[in-house]
Amino acid sequence: MTSRRAFLQATSLTGAALLLDIGPDAVAASPAATFRPTAFLRIDADGSTTLFVDKAEMGQGVRTSLAMILAEELDADWSRVAVETATPGPAFPDMHTAGSGSVSDAWRGLRAAGAAARAMLLRAAAEQWRVAPGECRTEAGAVIHARTKRRLGYGALVARAAALPVPKDAPLKKEADFRRVGTPQRRVDGPKIVTGSALYAADVRVPGMKYATLVRCPVEGGAVKSWDGADALARPGVRGVVAISNGVAVIADSTWAALKGREALRVEWDLGPNAGFSTAALREERLTAARRGGEVARNDGDVDAAFRAAARTLEAEYEDSYQAHASVETLACLADVKPDRCEVWVGTQSPNRAQKIASEVAGVPEGEVTLHLTLLGGAFGRRIANDFVREAVEIAKAAKVPVQLLWTRADDTHHDYFHPAQTHVLRAALDASGRLTGWRHSAADSSLTMFGTPDRKDPDTFQLWGAHDNPYAIPALRTDLSLFDSPVRTGAWRAVMYPPSVFARESFLDEIAHASGRDPLELRRSLLTEPRLGEVPGGRPIDRHRLRRVLEVAAEKAGWGTPLGAGRGRGIACNIYHRSTCVAQVAEVTAAGDSVRVDRIVTAVDCGTVVNPLGAEGQVESAIAWGLTAALKSEITIAKGRVEQSTFRDFPVLRIDEMPQVETHFVRTPDAPARGLGEQCVPTVAPAVMSALFAATGRRVRRLPLRGPA
Repeated sequence: MTSRRAFLQATSLTGAALLLDIGPDAVAASPAATFRPTAFLRIDADGSTTLFVDKAEMGQGVRTSLAMILAEELDADWSRVAVETATPGPAFPDMHTAGSGSVSDAWRGLRAAGAAARAMLLRAAAEQWRVAPGECRTEAGAVIHARTKRRLGYGALVARAAALPVPKDAPLKKEADFRRVGTPQRRVDGPKIVTGSALYAADVRVPGMKYATLVRCPVEGGAVKSWDGADALARPGVRGVVAISNGVAVIADSTWAALKGREALRVEWDLGPNAGFSTAALREERLTAARRGGEVARNDGDVDAAFRAAARTLEAEYEDSYQAHASVETLACLADVKPDRCEVWVGTQSPNRAQKIASEVAGVPEGEVTLHLTLLGGAFGRRIANDFVREAVEIAKAAKVPVQLLWTRADDTHHDYFHPAQTHVLRAALDASGRLTGWRHSAADSSLTMFGTPDRKDPDTFQLWGAHDNPYAIPALRTDLSLFDSPVRTGAWRAVMYPPSVFARESFLDEIAHASGRDPLELRRSLLTEPRLGEVPGGRPIDRHRLRRVLEVAAEKAGWGTPLGAGRGRGIACNIYHRSTCVAQVAEVTAAGDSVRVDRIVTAVDCGTVVNPLGAEGQVESAIAWGLTAALKSEITIAKGRVEQSTFRDFPVLRIDEMPQVETHFVRTPDAPARGLGEQCVPTVAPAVMSALFAATGRRVRRLPLRGPA
């Protein structure tokens, strides 16, 4: 029978029962030299504390935030806290990183783990001193006896603490007692990153390894018809050419040799069923479908009656574009396949899935696959998929030596899981006084192939984020979706399906405000009053008062209503992300002829408890840079089945001199849990900027990117 302690050690922090199902009969099985009450925490005899992180570090600073949460409840000495990346397996069965859930998912579990360990250490000291535990307190990695001032470091207590039962409900600290959480902290891995000693997948070297590049079909769904590797093998340093399930690989002594060999490789393709696909043609199909309407996801009140009775109706169409992830680090994976085992070195958002794929391809049990996880140089959802892991293991298995597969920037762009373009048609009904009485939001979109077939009965997988959970109190509201099977690979992209929907929704609300002679801020405020909790499909209700509060803070801090000079304008937008984190942004732009400059963006955020303000501000700033790139610059187009962009030259991203002044204000809800922040500030960027552009010029932008084709 599995003990409760063993259960604890085998349960991910994302599980609801992390420390809640452990009774007093659980006895530590840790060696005397260490104290490891959970799989995530170890205290050594020298007093050092190690957190084993089961979330991918891809630039968001999660290793620092999670360590802060644990150290807070444990009362650890921060200078003695180390962070190590966990390894997928029985102790860590769910290491998936996505949905801005790393901190919010671990908030309760890590606090409970730290509190339980602290209580055990405190009891161990009390027993050694033969005093009541209530006479002792913890501070900076030590237990202190209040009356006698005696002090024992945690390291001196590990053997005794390891023999104690794990408390079931150790009390958590009150927010007022936090010493670490809520204070700015530099990243624990910052020094290694800036000095170049941090390890990414492309940095890994093992004895006897080779390097590979892969030629893939330029059209999704195509396959190799025939190939000739003779010329490639004649290139210096090329050691082999092998066909795998997804193309033809060149294996060489260096990446450069592999690339030169790939240039000489001759491959004939069967282009498959998507050879005629173009984004331009699909755009017309989407627009027709959105105008017609699709499957209803939400239907409040009598929408048809509201439109019949309307004194005035408005309609507008909005579009955005296919987008690539364009991480600074392109995909890379090193694999070594032996007859009875497999090792993989990779940065991935889904390690357990990567382990399973490697097991299947290598033909060895999952328990014989060792995954060495590296840092990720950006991901934004792309590394949820492990297609590059499958390729690397296939190549290494064929080569019978360790092989590192590296994707070029063009590979990364051409064979991405793209954010699909969407089309939105919105209609509004207004009564004689200009009050909004009816709303219709019709969208047309492609399914996300990264996740298989969507569940059309579930609004959250129905891909109408930002539409079906419209936060405003509108008497009659209907949303519907026309869903297309995607002819190209599509997948999660930072903020996933929110940006296009929120761009359409918030921009249209700005149009309604101007058409009815109302201030855009005041219109939103009037729609975020009672009832306070708006019932929407897909789970808990929306707290309109929290959203209204961040809206008002952003407006106040931005000086909403104060005059700007000629050619300048302000725009405002807000959103509540999955009924949790509330965001409002005010953008200021300057327009002169064809030139548009975003000067300033003021953001107000209610994401509950802010664990690390320094890291949280960085998340807001990076989300703004991401949102501006998609709004102003980048677009993926496809013609004859082929992606037309290749590098940052034709898929441009925001440059440092184009970044606006950014001001971030965190709005606190007392004693609220930590909520997500990585994706949440992306969706409101485009509507705030485009509404500001309208205020400056009178020009209404309904298709993104702004500098994309007309």
